[in-house]
Amino acid sequence: MATTALACVALLLNGCTAQVWGNPPDAQSAPQAPAPQAPPPVAPPPPPAEPPASLAGLDVRVRQATADAAASGADIETVVLDRTTGQTFSGGGSSQFPIASVVKLFIADDLLLQESEGKTTLSDADRRSLDVMLRASDDSAAQMFWDRSGGNAVIARIKDRYGLAATTAPYNGRWDVTQSTAGDLVRYYDMLLDGTGGLPPEQANVIISNLAQSTPSGNDGYPQRFGIPEGLYAEPVAVKQGWFCCWNGGNQLHVSTGTFGPEHRFVMAMGSLDPTGAASAREHMTQAVKTMFPGGKV
Repeated sequence: MATTALACVALLLNGCTAQVWGNPPDAQSAPQAPAPQAPPPVAPPPPPAEPPASLAGLDVRVRQATADAAASGADIETVVLDRTTGQTFSGGGSSQFPIASVVKLFIADDLLLQESEGKTTLSDADRRSLDVMLRASDDSAAQMFWDRSGGNAVIARIKDRYGLAATTAPYNGRWDVTQSTAGDLVRYYDMLLDGTGGLPPEQANVIISNLAQSTPSGNDGYPQRFGIPEGLYAEPVAVKQGWFCCWNGGNQLHVSTGTFGPEHRFVMAMGSLDPTGAASAREHMTQAVKTMFPGGKV
């Protein structure tokens, strides 16, 4: 024992530290690892947009409107799109018809894209001509821009950008006999408004703002409030109309297209072939819209 004690004294004098093995320190004195943080709560997805209550039964009313028109002698094709919910309501909508002055939308769209890409320059006079072409359906402005932009090539470019599979360039090179369907025209408006057709928002707004200022009569004196504007008289509308006589015999051709409702929520296109005369053909279209939307609103 004396020897062991002397050895320990020697170790202490030489600065050695003995290792101690035993229990871990108290939990209170030991460093604490941070508690895991709970992930932030995930917000539930917003509920799907609900259609307005007034759209209930619209599909039935659309079919009724087209049936009533047929009983009066008119062949009407129509499509309505709720851009918020994606719901589509149609009475026909897949048959081709000439779109007459509605093609001025395509002419303006193509021209404004060229300007935005620096491929052409629009003078102040060009801007005025563009405005009157869209608001008052001026034919001379349409012809000028059609010729300047390559005629049928305008339709080819629009078809490609918007995916308008049922739209065809005029067989005779005359812009007013470009053919399309109500379904394709609704698709065009929807893509124009959400930008997926490639036209920048500033240029798209040029088109829509002009359509919102559509004049009561065209530059040729023809009444252009038939269909959507007179049928949806209690809604804000932005419209482009078309008309001529005659197609496929003595049929009056009328086309009514545009947007309505707050923030352009709804898009509608309607084409009509009607042998009963210009005034009655316009009235048949207006009555069809009123049947779809009683009270002139959604």
